[in-house]
Amino acid sequence: MEVESTLQVFNTAQVKDQPGVVQGQTMKPLIGCPERPSERIRVSVGNFESNTHEHLHWHAVEGFYYVISGSAVVRDYNGKEYEVGPGTAIYAPAGLAGAHEWHVKEGLQLLSIRATTSGHRRMQFTVDPDTKRSYIELEDLVRMDGVSFESHY
Repeated sequence: MEVESTLQVFNTAQVKDQPGVVQGQTMKPLIGCPERPSERIRVSVGNFESNTHEHLHWHAVEGFYYVISGSAVVRDYNGKEYEVGPGTAIYAPAGLAGAHEWHVKEGLQLLSIRATTSGHRRMQFTVDPDTKRSYIELEDLVRMDGVSFESHY
């Protein structure tokens, strides 16, 4: 019996950066993208320029971040601040209670792992820190395949 290997080995230096969700952020998709599909996870390397701010937001799926280099302040839904740097692990459970924001001090590089490759499950919802109202911009909904969902009936 022949078994065809599905192992993928590649140099991340050959993967092109893509724009992130905020100015000053780029993402390098490693797994769970058209070039290297995955059934259940999406892994990327995120790079943030110094002084980048990603506003308070939450995701419909859990996310895990591992800081490779740089430093930032991560703030949770209740406003508690965490200083993060190389070696810090951040776990953001799915839903509003896992909301977080990033204030990048020095350029930040992190490994980002999300629990899905499905476009509409990758959506990011912004949270107004004063009113706690949650929303998503229409162009982001379109970009994340969230305008129309497949029916499973």
